[in-house]
Amino acid sequence: MGYDLPPVTRALLFANIAVYLVQQVAGNFMLIWFALWPLGPAQVVGVDDGVAVTAGFEVWQLVTYGFLHGSFAHIAFNMLALWMFGGAIEQLFGARPFALYYFVCVIGAAVTQLAVMHFFPSGFSPTLGASGGIFGLLLAFGMMYPHQRILVYFAIPMPAWLFVTGYGALELFYGVTGRDEGVAHFAHLGGLAFGFVLIEYWRGRFPFKPRRLLMR
Repeated sequence: MGYDLPPVTRALLFANIAVYLVQQVAGNFMLIWFALWPLGPAQVVGVDDGVAVTAGFEVWQLVTYGFLHGSFAHIAFNMLALWMFGGAIEQLFGARPFALYYFVCVIGAAVTQLAVMHFFPSGFSPTLGASGGIFGLLLAFGMMYPHQRILVYFAIPMPAWLFVTGYGALELFYGVTGRDEGVAHFAHLGGLAFGFVLIEYWRGRFPFKPRRLLMR
């Protein structure tokens, strides 16, 4: 988009890139302490100089996991989406509501992923990436600008509402069938769900109303 990024979106971009660069130096230390690990006691995840290395859930991981990424492609895709959609949503919501919205989606995605890992365990591995917040932004863009055209694969135009709906359905399909292992599909769905609930709350669609309506 051809405008200067607003402050929170810009700060999130810089923070994610900075943390990724630190990961390249610090290595597994960042994953062990700041990725999102399953609930329960810590477990041995490796050996370093003959000493067992353990990792386990800590409450700060509900936020910190959203700044870690597993590969250059992983962070590149998430930051591209943050750049494409974050600025428009921040300009619409305002800086503080946007920051609140983003981190509600990040934490909501983490809570969803923790629940899935707890009730349907499939090994002891960490979750990391900004995708929970990114999917929340996609949801917000689809709701706020439903008829805005999005170029899928930079070539196929599609209205935002259809893109978000289709993407969400695909995430649900992969999550239920387990066909795309290694991707936290339910975390993505958690970001969508928590974003939807917060937007509807701000719109005054629930019996318990916000102090002031932020959206029409």
